[in-house]
Amino acid sequence: MRGRQDAQVTMLAFVDLEGRVPLDHPLRTIKALADRALAELSRDFDGMYADVGRPSIPPERLLKASLLIALYTVRSERAFCEEMDYNLLFRWFLGMNLIEPSFDATTFTKNRERLLKHRIGQQLFDEVVAEAHGRGLLSDEHFTVDGTLIEAAASLKSFRRRDGEPANTTDQDPGNPSVDFQGERRSNATHQSTTDPEARLLRKGPGKEAKLVFMAHALMENRNGMLTDFQVTPATGTAERDAVPALLEQARERWFHPRTLGADKNYDTRECVAALRELGVTPHVAQNRSGRSSAIDSRTSRHGGYALSQRVRKRVEEVFGWMKTVGGFRRTRYRGLDRTGLAGYLVATAYNLVRLSRLLLQPTALGAA
Repeated sequence: MRGRQDAQVTMLAFVDLEGRVPLDHPLRTIKALADRALAELSRDFDGMYADVGRPSIPPERLLKASLLIALYTVRSERAFCEEMDYNLLFRWFLGMNLIEPSFDATTFTKNRERLLKHRIGQQLFDEVVAEAHGRGLLSDEHFTVDGTLIEAAASLKSFRRRDGEPANTTDQDPGNPSVDFQGERRSNATHQSTTDPEARLLRKGPGKEAKLVFMAHALMENRNGMLTDFQVTPATGTAERDAVPALLEQARERWFHPRTLGADKNYDTRECVAALRELGVTPHVAQNRSGRSSAIDSRTSRHGGYALSQRVRKRVEEVFGWMKTVGGFRRTRYRGLDRTGLAGYLVATAYNLVRLSRLLLQPTALGAA
């Protein structure tokens, strides 16, 4: 028999959000892991707010909302707040009932300075790493490092001379004039973005277009491909290699004892290789023999571990691919190095939660690893 639409609206209804989410939904494991990590930061949250006044939106809820934005590729915080009005899965993940109204998007902005001041983004990332380490899922000795460019939230039109000389416009549009850059020599020494002064002009390689960017650095453990550190720095030609000592030192301050470090050809310089050896780390760096001699000789390349590191290090490109396509971190939504760094930590945390949840749900694959 054909079903008919009932125009009568139910006046009273009971909706159990817990029952609406399937028991095998992957977000259940991610929620449990995120809640456990946030519970460890409860004392830090207490120190972020005054003891009196109107209660704020719980910081745990804001951080979990940021994780959802990365996990579900939501284009903006404002779009997320709009979607929260009707998305039952989001409300369940954030611990909200159906009656509770969605919070305003400006709540993210007003609380971002608190998160930056107390380094909450990095602490949340570290708690998730600690959870994976406590479960024996991370390599203690073998790591991979790589860097990638993150586009700044600024256009090339904002990259203007530091001395205040006006750009060569080709029309009289006062709001968004067309600018002719042809024949003009521009560099970070003479120009600066008026939108984001901390962004720097850089191109990925010969023949590539120059963009206003930041540099992101990832330190990945080799056993299961999880991130153990993630940093955002100003973009320079040597930024990738300059970040290596700090990444390794922070790894040692936690629980790790780096013995090998895999990397691509960009790290094959005598200074970088020598710095790694001084730190007691064997440089499993890809050999760059394009018109030059490599800093990696047969003392390192003849061992089987070197070839293994070269295969495993390609996983870090998959990490960057997830962060840029799913996590929406190809281009930052924020201005400034600190805010972009906070966003990077949250997207990296979301990646680690996805990776960790999959490992916990696959005991056979875990045993093989």
